[in-house]
Amino acid sequence: MMASCLRVPFRMRSLLAIAAAFVTLPLAAATIDVRVQDARGGAVRDAVVYAVPEGRSLPLAKKTAVMDQKNRMFIPHVLAVQTGTSIRFPNSDDIRHHVYSFSPAKPFQLPLYKGTPANPLLFSKAGVVTLGCNIHDQMSAFIVVVDTPYFERADNGKATLAGVEPGRYTVRVWYPDMRDEPRPQTINVTGDARVAVSFVAGHAAAPPAADHHAHGNP
Repeated sequence: MMASCLRVPFRMRSLLAIAAAFVTLPLAAATIDVRVQDARGGAVRDAVVYAVPEGRSLPLAKKTAVMDQKNRMFIPHVLAVQTGTSIRFPNSDDIRHHVYSFSPAKPFQLPLYKGTPANPLLFSKAGVVTLGCNIHDQMSAFIVVVDTPYFERADNGKATLAGVEPGRYTVRVWYPDMRDEPRPQTINVTGDARVAVSFVAGHAAAPPAADHHAHGNP
């Protein structure tokens, strides 16, 4: 008798299952495919592409990243992070390094050390931070701090920004030794759109791009 009283009607179970499915379904998210090439069509190495939402601010990252030092080199050579990220600077070499930056976005110094400093450094201001070692002049690297979670370092000149919420965005690019930034491109995305954007290194004017006003699948 007790078991039959606790039994949930079949129709109610069906409705609950449907409701649970809708709860677990992800919200529609767009994808931005970005290509960065030089004037001859070759891939630009270590380019960072990022999409900044217009008209709204996003919470800080509160994440941790790593800029290592191995074989008297910074690894990676280019590290992209969102504002609010803390970065650790382990020294994996058996010699001491003295890491520094004079960049306005994050001036700092980590005097001669081995191992890993106790506390990571917080990067709370957007901009490009150029790194050096006061002992080994050949060591250099860049930390690109951006005000958005939608960023990637391009692989062979191509990058995909996934999970982008619908809205209006300004897509930008940075790469080492950049003199003139290619003109930022504004796009609108809705639903589960897939948008293609391209940049030509050294060109201040935007190249012809694919669909900049895209809509998701019906």
